[in-house]
Amino acid sequence: MEPQVLTRLDDDTAAAVHDLLAVTGAADGADPLSDQFLRNLRAGEPRDGVLHVVIGGADGPAAAGPPGVDVAGYAQLDGEYAELAVHPERRRRGLGTALVRALEAVTPDPHVWAHGDLDAAKALAGALGYHRDRVLWQMRRPLTGPDAPALPDVELPDGVTLRTFVPGQDDAEFLRVNNAAFDWHPEQGGWSGRELAARQAESWFDAGGFLLATDPAGTLLGYHWTKVHAATDDEPAMGEVYVLGVDPAAHGRGLGRVLTLAGLHHLRDRGLGTVLLYVEADNAPAVRVYERLGFTVHAADVNYTRK
Repeated sequence: MEPQVLTRLDDDTAAAVHDLLAVTGAADGADPLSDQFLRNLRAGEPRDGVLHVVIGGADGPAAAGPPGVDVAGYAQLDGEYAELAVHPERRRRGLGTALVRALEAVTPDPHVWAHGDLDAAKALAGALGYHRDRVLWQMRRPLTGPDAPALPDVELPDGVTLRTFVPGQDDAEFLRVNNAAFDWHPEQGGWSGRELAARQAESWFDAGGFLLATDPAGTLLGYHWTKVHAATDDEPAMGEVYVLGVDPAAHGRGLGRVLTLAGLHHLRDRGLGTVLLYVEADNAPAVRVYERLGFTVHAADVNYTRK
């Protein structure tokens, strides 16, 4: 079946895509879609710049209600970035190529994320003339147990206060610092209230794990937004350094390390045994901070482009 390019998915197709993602993730050992793309998939209504590409066909009538839907391949485009999945039992039939070609028909240079740095993704990228453009490392650190490195105490610089985020009160200051800290970053920079509100609406959001460093005047210097991943069949619950940012005007005071430690203490105190984070592999200063705090590379995600 030819790929369908859609601005929204009906409920049956969205459910079939979620089934595809679950099967693909279990087979590959890596989730095929990131948080932002999953949010787009759940949104229901069309979103600016987001398109869905589906390969599949009707699978006969369901026992009741609308006919079931069989999805063999799925891709999503958000701006110039894309992610995709092909059912493990339907690979090597040209479906991955068809999905990428459908993306190219919409935008001339899609930047395609491949989670897990898998051989199948490398082969598809090479065959279509794509090369590795960005590498995102997932790093992990044990917080408890015999293999856990000692966790240093949090020592705040003079005049710096640590408190938790207050929704509605701290939104504007967070967006100011976030966008200044990540003005170079294609996904994390340029946020508006929309991106913040979408994450505050997630079931995992906890303002108590959203830590702010402020000066005596109350101006935000930096933040550490933590996240807790629920346990799955394969892994126990674990924490995440979801986003950590420091205002460029406050650089040189050691706030990145201090905020990281504060978040790690918070997650350990919640009883979590492991913490993960994502960092650009070529962000040498950040990688050095994390390595000194006991983090090691666990997995890699690769962004492929033709340019």
